[in-house]
Amino acid sequence: MTRKLYTLCGADTDRHFSPHAWKAEMALRHKGLAFDAVPTSFTKIPQIENGASRTVPLLVDGDRTVGDSFAIAEYLEEAYPDAPSLFGGPGGKAAARFIERWSLANVQAPMMPVIILDIYDKLAAEDQAYFRESREARLGKTLEDVAAGGDAALAAYPARLEPLRQTLSFQPFLGGETPLFSDYIVFGGLQWARVASGVTLLAQDDPVSAWFERCLDLFDGAGRKVPAAA
Repeated sequence: MTRKLYTLCGADTDRHFSPHAWKAEMALRHKGLAFDAVPTSFTKIPQIENGASRTVPLLVDGDRTVGDSFAIAEYLEEAYPDAPSLFGGPGGKAAARFIERWSLANVQAPMMPVIILDIYDKLAAEDQAYFRESREARLGKTLEDVAAGGDAALAAYPARLEPLRQTLSFQPFLGGETPLFSDYIVFGGLQWARVASGVTLLAQDDPVSAWFERCLDLFDGAGRKVPAAA
């Protein structure tokens, strides 16, 4: 059996950048499960597994097909209970739900003005058309108008992560002494910016930067093996 994880890529198939796919990839590695990553461009997603999903990540594990990063983590926790836990119990799972909502609002959404044109530039032509149409419809602005707020968003960004920064003053990971799925949720957002844009969001001496470096080193440097954008 070959376990497959469909991820998102631009014109360069070696540079997979979806924050949600990174959550799922780190979850699989946390569980010690082998898998083949299948980088997929935006316009090819409807074709995978006979139209099984309109989004990635999508995990195919034997006869099971699971979409959505949190659902994938839940599935892995149930299907492989003897492997290291992703949540550390029901309380950790509930906390991860909060972290997911917090991360969407404070890690991912605020960086969109900073990186949106970098993402666009890294897509193949057919995906650029899709990305522009879908994102402009969603955001109610042109990509260029969104990006016009990039400098202000970048200046305000470090303050948005203060709860994470304060938490890391007590422990090396959100999971405590070792990472849990909550760490991978936030990591996915920052990895998105690193791979798709390469923008410097945080000062080098920021505790969040040190935590991110620790996450990049996990699982034999799996996150670091995908290079940062120039």
